[in-house]
Amino acid sequence: QLQLVESGGGLVQSGGSLRLSCAASGFTLNYYTIGWFRQAPGKEREGVSCISSGGLSTKYGDSVKGRFTISRDNAKNTVYLQMNSLKPEDTAVYYCVKYSYNTCPSGAFTGYGVSHWGKGTLVTVSS
Repeated sequence: QLQLVESGGGLVQSGGSLRLSCAASGFTLNYYTIGWFRQAPGKEREGVSCISSGGLSTKYGDSVKGRFTISRDNAKNTVYLQMNSLKPEDTAVYYCVKYSYNTCPSGAFTGYGVSHWGKGTLVTVSS
């Protein structure tokens, strides 16, 4: 059974860092693009980042560019999201997603091409 399990969320002060992990199972990770979305209370879901199957191509949302870095270790079946210089507005539930493609598709951050979602991990940034 295909699973995406996020971990690494928690409470951090503004300016701090966290690294999220997405452990994938039930499919061949290195065939697919993986991404991260987030949803803050009362706000719409937002695309954060995606990484192509081989890790050579990445995309970032404007609000996280220069602060977040996505990476993957296909041998460990894990994708990471390193989050630095965190701000209170980064507070949200972060979801790992699997796309049906091996590259980040156009419209990736609209949810286009997403085939599976994890259950999410909560990140809270205090001011």
